[in-house]
Amino acid sequence: MTRSDLSAPRESDLPGWLAVARTGRCNGHAVLRAVERFGDVGGVFEAGERELAGLGFTRAAIAGIRAIDWNAVHREREFLARTAAVIVPIGTSRYPARLAGISNPPPVLYCRGDPEVLDSHQIAMVGARAATRGGRGRARVLAGELAACGLVVTSGLARGIDAAAHRGALDANGRSVAVVATGLDRIYPRSNTALAQELGETGAVVTERACGTPPLPANFPRRNRLISGLSLGVIVVEASLRSGSLITARLAADEGREVFAVPGSVDNPLSRGCHALIRDGAKLVESVADVLDEIVYPSGLVTPRATPRPVGSDDSGTAAGHLDAPQQGVLDAVGHDPVTLDQLVDSTRMPASRLAAVLLTLEIDGWIEALPGSRYVRVSGRR
Repeated sequence: MTRSDLSAPRESDLPGWLAVARTGRCNGHAVLRAVERFGDVGGVFEAGERELAGLGFTRAAIAGIRAIDWNAVHREREFLARTAAVIVPIGTSRYPARLAGISNPPPVLYCRGDPEVLDSHQIAMVGARAATRGGRGRARVLAGELAACGLVVTSGLARGIDAAAHRGALDANGRSVAVVATGLDRIYPRSNTALAQELGETGAVVTERACGTPPLPANFPRRNRLISGLSLGVIVVEASLRSGSLITARLAADEGREVFAVPGSVDNPLSRGCHALIRDGAKLVESVADVLDEIVYPSGLVTPRATPRPVGSDDSGTAAGHLDAPQQGVLDAVGHDPVTLDQLVDSTRMPASRLAAVLLTLEIDGWIEALPGSRYVRVSGRR
């Protein structure tokens, strides 16, 4: 039997797999045991509660099985046919082996794009939604470097670091996987709809959630186990001490994945989560080589195509020499740690009105970023 024969469920089994997925409660391992016991997934809906419990189904999962809306299953089947999206049931050859090995894998993945990419060598990158410009720049450059080495960059399609990671991989003509917490018909946030379309054309958008599932807060932490489960390791770029990114990092560590963190300024609250991870044993990332050396080169997964650059370097930046003398002087005074307007007045000896005008020009041109409290910081990636 060829790989294509094994890669998709039989047409007669499709309603059963869609129904299992719609419960949102079934552990993939339990479903796989049931399929092995009954011969097909349809047996799950014919078995008694005691038999299902003996196979590892929880009470919530059994209740979900008993309450299936078969009309919704039929509509979902029509949606898949209409949009060319596919499902990837556990136990089929397209189901990613790395994800199948976690403690609670989803029984079914919904995929728009290339399902083969789900079993590729992936590196996850996550971080703050309200990321700084510098953080987004670091994520974008780092993702591009990883993609240039042949790795797939996986993230959650959120604003901020997630979107920057996806974009960086695409800019490098690489592939990226977006793991979402909604149905494939409910891309969230809507502002990333065009990005999701691009990812579906070159990589994949994947979810465990049935069509029609809205962006429910409870589903995002559960989604994070898929991000870490698909990946060789997780890189965190900017995160507060209480964030979903740290949940993803903890899940990665629990499943034996590598955890990486990009450090930042001690004055940036979004650096605290990364610094906490580093104190707890995460690998500090100053350059792409820190990631590659840890999990890629020793296993021979990829061959580097170029010398890795420090995180934050970006060839798209204009040389600092193109600035005039006052602009260059102010830029040198700003540095990479946040500095206040009063501190800049003292260090540059420039009148406040003139300094404000120069700062505005540097901000518009992308050299610096204005922070709350009249503070300024250089943007990583501009030299």
